Amino acid sequence: MSGSRPRATSARWCAYDLRIHYPAPAYDSYRAACVQSLFNADGIGFDLEADLPIDTPDIAPWQIGLVVGPSGSGKSSIGARIWGTDALRGAVRWPSDVPIIDAIAPESAGGSWQQATAALSAVGLGDVPAWLRPFRVLSTGQKFRASLARLICEAPARAVVDEFTSVVDRQTAKVGASAFARAWRATGGQVVLLSCHYDIVDWLCPDWIFDTAGAGFRWTRGRLRRPAVELEICQTGWNFWPLFELHHYLRPPHMVAATCYVAFAGGVPVAHLAVSTRQGGIEARAARLVVLPDWQGIGIGTAFLNEVCRMWRAGENRFCKPMPTLFNTSHPGLCRALRRSPLWTQVSALLHGSNKARSARSITNSRTRSGSIAMLGKGWGYGGHFRAIQGFRYLGEKQEV
Repeated sequence: MSGSRPRATSARWCAYDLRIHYPAPAYDSYRAACVQSLFNADGIGFDLEADLPIDTPDIAPWQIGLVVGPSGSGKSSIGARIWGTDALRGAVRWPSDVPIIDAIAPESAGGSWQQATAALSAVGLGDVPAWLRPFRVLSTGQKFRASLARLICEAPARAVVDEFTSVVDRQTAKVGASAFARAWRATGGQVVLLSCHYDIVDWLCPDWIFDTAGAGFRWTRGRLRRPAVELEICQTGWNFWPLFELHHYLRPPHMVAATCYVAFAGGVPVAHLAVSTRQGGIEARAARLVVLPDWQGIGIGTAFLNEVCRMWRAGENRFCKPMPTLFNTSHPGLCRALRRSPLWTQVSALLHGSNKARSARSITNSRTRSGSIAMLGKGWGYGGHFRAIQGFRYLGEKQEV
């Protein structure tokens, strides 16, 4: 069995010339002899030659490569030899008794929780309750994205990931591949992904592809575009909320007199938002924004929020009245996105809630004056939390004068 060796072609660059050979083993067991005799089995050995010109001087530095092909076609062998086993990302060990927010980019390694949340949001694991769970209890899709977030935080100069997207459903695979590609390009490193699924190619948009099924090597940088996701936005009631509530980081009651919107992709609900009005009916307030985990990481949430707020600013609401929209959130990834957007401006940033006891007394006094004192008791009142809340106002596109 031979490994990879750089094939020198000039003093400035090299190509990876991989020649892999597994000789046919000579087994003399009874069962092996029966199978060989019965099927006249031949071709037990394995040979593969792969010429990867990935360091040519006339090609700008690449960041994402994809080795794709059916199982047993030599992908793992290529991955193990292209940069050596040190670059191969195997089964990374996770602590069993701490949440993933502590396991990713730990302070002991010079990381920060802001770095961890940014990476988790970037790869599409924006489900805040999942951040507070240990890796072992996550779903398969959540484990896939958490592993990608950890890789992004570690940001090695070179890495090889085997079985990329193989353990998740195809919708999660495609969206997750797109989210990972966008986040990985910000690291400046190089990664080679090994996969047996061709459906992720357009979503990943790699710089090069090597197809072990016979198509060979080709450069694809700048030639691929991620498929568009068309959203249909429908006005609904709260009947869709149970589908999204599990993935929201709060458990508040329904907003009073709210209009709910649900975004559908191919007839499947993918995102939820509720909009109500502030006192006086001169401004709207949006909340309960949730994107289902399988669709996180490709910008659906902000696109959906922007479109609903545009509708309200244009008067496309049940009041037939143009209104600007306020939106409060504690999600660090969403806050960063809104601060970068020219459509939004930040108007507030509170590090903690107001005095809950004072709020409770105010509610009690109001109900007493109105003669309605039913259902008063412990738990009433708003505030009392240490959750950093940031407020934004939708400005919309600037109008030409």
